[in-house]
Amino acid sequence: MRDGFYSWFCCSPGVTDSLKITPTDQPMIEKAQGEKVTLPCMFTLSQEDEGPLDIEWVLIPIDNQKNEQTIIMYTVDRVYSNYYEGMHGRMQFSNPDPKSGDASLEILNLKSTDTGTYQCKVKKAPGVQSQKIQLTVLVKPARTKCYVEGSQEIGSDLTLKCAAQEGSPLLSYSWRKLTGTGTEQLPATSLLNKNTGELSVKNASQDNSGTYSCIVSNRVGTDECFLVLNVTPPVNVGGIIAGAIIGTLLGLCLLAFLISYACKKHREKKYEKEVHHDIREDVPPPKSRTSTARSYVGSNRSSLGSMSPSNMDGYTKTPYSQVPSEDFERTPEQNPNFASPKVAAPNLSRMGAVPVMIPAQSKDGSIV
Repeated sequence: MRDGFYSWFCCSPGVTDSLKITPTDQPMIEKAQGEKVTLPCMFTLSQEDEGPLDIEWVLIPIDNQKNEQTIIMYTVDRVYSNYYEGMHGRMQFSNPDPKSGDASLEILNLKSTDTGTYQCKVKKAPGVQSQKIQLTVLVKPARTKCYVEGSQEIGSDLTLKCAAQEGSPLLSYSWRKLTGTGTEQLPATSLLNKNTGELSVKNASQDNSGTYSCIVSNRVGTDECFLVLNVTPPVNVGGIIAGAIIGTLLGLCLLAFLISYACKKHREKKYEKEVHHDIREDVPPPKSRTSTARSYVGSNRSSLGSMSPSNMDGYTKTPYSQVPSEDFERTPEQNPNFASPKVAAPNLSRMGAVPVMIPAQSKDGSIV
């Protein structure tokens, strides 16, 4: 209703020479993301315009399904800029006093979402005027990467590729080969696709080796990446396979040696451990023949001590074979009852001597 009212006043006879907006020479503006832009809206008033001055900026989005959005307004000598959250704190009137005839809008730190059609409306009864400006926010090419696809051997076909991770279309690509003094022409066998950034090289040679630069650009900026191409002779596949086989065999031999050595060391340590910790029960020594002789002599002494001298006839002639020979081989310290013989008992036997046991007697003649 209000727009129809304003249009009626704008188009009615006699009021068209009142309020006027100066036509802009930039109905379409392109800016890069992060920059700032000033959308012009200059107007003039006449003496016939007596009503209150109202200035309003409206964003018409690219998507037709979305409604128009008032972003800033000036009315009754006051600015209202809290209508649009997406531009809060990033927009303002370029002139602090819009009623002076300058209603231009300044937008800071542009974003790609700021793209759209902006309409400036100036109202002062009975005059009403408006003007539209198309703003396009483009993203500069950025994070461009260069790489090689294919074998870098002499005689092979390879492709140099370039791709920007960021950037608004349309993007354009170009390649150049760098030298110590500047640039030189691309290989004669190469083919460039400016839209995709692919540089195809057929039948590569060592002359194609060098440093290449890829430049990607759009209407608001450029970006660049570098690539080093090193074309080498074909690799001797047979030699590599033979070397790999020999290396594998040597590795297996070394592994087998190490395993064998480890097993040997393990057995040696196990044997030493068993010997060190093995507790064997000593075999009991044979019964001492000396103790046998002592018991024999002791028994004879006890028997003789209980007999009278008249009963000693049978014991004075004890056969030599019944007396242990160890008694004759004992030292005087071991057998004090016998004198240490100067001749061994076996020798005496061979000489025809007969051993005789003489019981010990006390001073009164009794047998001890």
